Amino acid sequence: MNGTSTMNGTSTLPEQRKLQKENLTPDSHNLDLSDLAKSASRVIAPLWPIATFAARNPWMGLENQSFEQVARWLKDTRDVEIYPSSSVIHAAQNQGEIDEDLLEIGLQRWLDLQSIDLPREEAERYCRAALSLDELPSDLLVASEIKRVAEKLSEQELQTTEKHSQQTLSLLLEQQGGERVAHALDHHLIKWCKLFLDESQAAWSLPNREKGFYGAWRRLVPYDPALTHTQRKRLKDWPQEANFALKEALSALEIPQSKIQDYLEAHLLSLPGWAGMMLWRSQQSSQESSLLIEYLAVRISLEWVLIKPHFPLPEKKVKNKETLVPLIAAWTHWGDLPIESWSQLSSTEQRARLDLAYRFDEIVRRKIWLEAWEQTYSDQLSEIVQSKKIETEEVEPTLAQFTFCIDVRSEPFRRQLEKAGPFETYGMAGFFGLPIEISELGSGHTHPSLPVILKPQQKVKEFSPEFEFKQYQQRRQGANSLSYTFKTMKQNLLTSLLLPEVSGPWLSLQMLARSFVPRSTGRAFRKFREAWLRKPSTELSLDHTHTLETELPVGFSEEEKANYVRQALKLMGLTSDFAPLVVICGHGSHSTNNPYAASLDCGACGGASGGFNARVLATLCNLPKVREILATEGILIPEDTVFAAAEHVTTLDELHWLYVPELSETAQEAFDRIQSTMQKVSQDANEARLSQLPNLNSRSKNPKSEAQRLAEDWSEVRPEWGLAGNAAFVVGRRELTKECNLGGRVFLHNYDWQDDEDGAMLANIIAGPGTVSQWINLQYYASTVAPHYYGSGNKATQTVTAGLGVMQGNASDLLAGLPWQSVMQSDQEVYHAPLRLLVVIEAPREYVERLLNHDPALRQKVQNGWLRLATIDPEGYWENWSNEII
Repeated sequence: MNGTSTMNGTSTLPEQRKLQKENLTPDSHNLDLSDLAKSASRVIAPLWPIATFAARNPWMGLENQSFEQVARWLKDTRDVEIYPSSSVIHAAQNQGEIDEDLLEIGLQRWLDLQSIDLPREEAERYCRAALSLDELPSDLLVASEIKRVAEKLSEQELQTTEKHSQQTLSLLLEQQGGERVAHALDHHLIKWCKLFLDESQAAWSLPNREKGFYGAWRRLVPYDPALTHTQRKRLKDWPQEANFALKEALSALEIPQSKIQDYLEAHLLSLPGWAGMMLWRSQQSSQESSLLIEYLAVRISLEWVLIKPHFPLPEKKVKNKETLVPLIAAWTHWGDLPIESWSQLSSTEQRARLDLAYRFDEIVRRKIWLEAWEQTYSDQLSEIVQSKKIETEEVEPTLAQFTFCIDVRSEPFRRQLEKAGPFETYGMAGFFGLPIEISELGSGHTHPSLPVILKPQQKVKEFSPEFEFKQYQQRRQGANSLSYTFKTMKQNLLTSLLLPEVSGPWLSLQMLARSFVPRSTGRAFRKFREAWLRKPSTELSLDHTHTLETELPVGFSEEEKANYVRQALKLMGLTSDFAPLVVICGHGSHSTNNPYAASLDCGACGGASGGFNARVLATLCNLPKVREILATEGILIPEDTVFAAAEHVTTLDELHWLYVPELSETAQEAFDRIQSTMQKVSQDANEARLSQLPNLNSRSKNPKSEAQRLAEDWSEVRPEWGLAGNAAFVVGRRELTKECNLGGRVFLHNYDWQDDEDGAMLANIIAGPGTVSQWINLQYYASTVAPHYYGSGNKATQTVTAGLGVMQGNASDLLAGLPWQSVMQSDQEVYHAPLRLLVVIEAPREYVERLLNHDPALRQKVQNGWLRLATIDPEGYWENWSNEII
């Protein structure tokens, strides 16, 4: 066997780049490092600033590999596990979340694919014992008898597979017992990244920042006191261009051309957070397009300087016997084969047993457990959906229809709302199909209000009468100037000495009030701010306005208005039988002193809530001209049907009205009915939601009061669970899941295949909301299975840095994932079940086959195990699609 394959038949990432590497020219000066850096960036994901938090799939660039291959590669490269740990698996097993019959089926399926020179019964017996996931006893791993057997087998040149190792030289030096060069290198990079990327915290800006990351670093590094005189001297005449500096450093480190991309990847994986931020910035503007290669140039140049005294490094050699010891110990422990019995086995029998132990390694075992867990959930969801009772009794005519975001937190609220009266609910992506950039009243800035995978096409502004706006702007500027003055005084050497004396009494009083009566204090501060600002009533710039060619157009043309309304109504499945009142519901969250506040808003839209978009769509739907155009196409909206907009506040499970136009008589009746039932809806939703939070007071007699306390308490680390627990994305009619308790774990998107002859609507749902749901799912998954690498640790010990993210302490990676409190119930117990997303489509089989044929990205994700697929045909038959079927 060669060194780039494994005994269980899986290929590794380097194989996928073999052809590319063979085409490299021998002249290092002709290397296109920009292309190599771009290709290497697949191993990380772009990282948005935390204020515009967006869910990210940390493996989005690796989906052309199977999940198992990436798991093996990360384990070999960074010692990162991405399958659930044995403790997480056992906890799920004890809670009845894993059907052990499915575990046996998975084992048999794996054995059927192997070619092993052993009796099937013996192989099964060994594998079943190994599936217990208990660790090998330490005394076996150091037993002299086992080491002697391994030595003997090693002398016989028994071959095992050499695992691919992709590591930086600085890390290899540390592993060989040398200086902590890798640690020092990370420390240097973190310092320079913080200085360059800072957006709001630093009082003094980094000199020469306009010259780019490499240019600023090169100008200042000769004066860096953290480096020795010799190290600074080596960098004094370093190349002026990042590209040449990177080539120079790679050449000095003697990295072979065929290993350059591997080496760049290893460095990007060393600090995936800071590297991810550099990648994101490089994608935002043409002026910073070279930022990633500048980052690599700085990092590898510093590595050369730090490692130079230890160069060349001795090669690391792994003795064959060291690989064999755990395999022999595994047979002794799980195979019930005493070490004394090895001498009685022939060489062929020994090889066969070691071969099985090598193939059936920990990754394979965890893979079988995870797939059984996922299949158990799929079967349970199928049972919930298919065992639902169909109502036969007469129901009241529908008074109101609500469209919610597909967010999993909407599902329990929708269920409570449907119980409360003659209401229907629909689900679609929470930006409601509007590709807009928005500007709120008084704000000098605009921000996109759509999924980060899309680009805005129009701009919508909020405005009010000139006189009212000027007064509001003055009050707003007054409030902002106080904050600015306070910050300026803190950062000034002289005024910072006086500031505690001036502000101390007031801030002490505020601290005591927020600590002991957080709910009342937060409400009082909010009401005071609202009373001071007195925001006037506003209108939206919906009519098209000519702008400069370089800017987005403001508003919509008449055709665009009708197109967006038509598209939204079709996607939500509401093109007929309109109720008197139709409510478009965005969603947002409310919490205090929470760096992750944006992560509790829309997980797709960069921390933007959907309320503004809801108001825009509702207003467009009420326009007579839009209704006239839609009527010619068969979408008849009754004259007395009125569209309104609201926001579902997920932390409080309340519905806040944002836009309620003049109502018809029947719409007013519907509105009054909603108002009369909303308190009970909110109460019931809060009671169910709070019972899942691990708080002492979560089962209080007043759930609403407790929810408000969690939202206002500045010491609260878990105001709500967010999207934790998400596991499935159901695309189908609401009748499919109505009255089903899905536990707040399912994204629900309305879809009726009978209205989608060509499958275009289904393709758009899967490519847009489906992709976003998968990103959210894998971010929660990664933060649960590898919290030290893909998560962000404990909220209580985090430091907000550079105004763009959080660190642990003052010198860690920029933490890209979710905090411990977002996925863990306690130190020992996870709350979020790390399952890969199950996509369930209600449509005939041929619809899904057509979708897979036209969407190679979806086919690849299913085949490679990044998500799972199931379908429900018109007869209600549930079918799980495996990669073998596809």
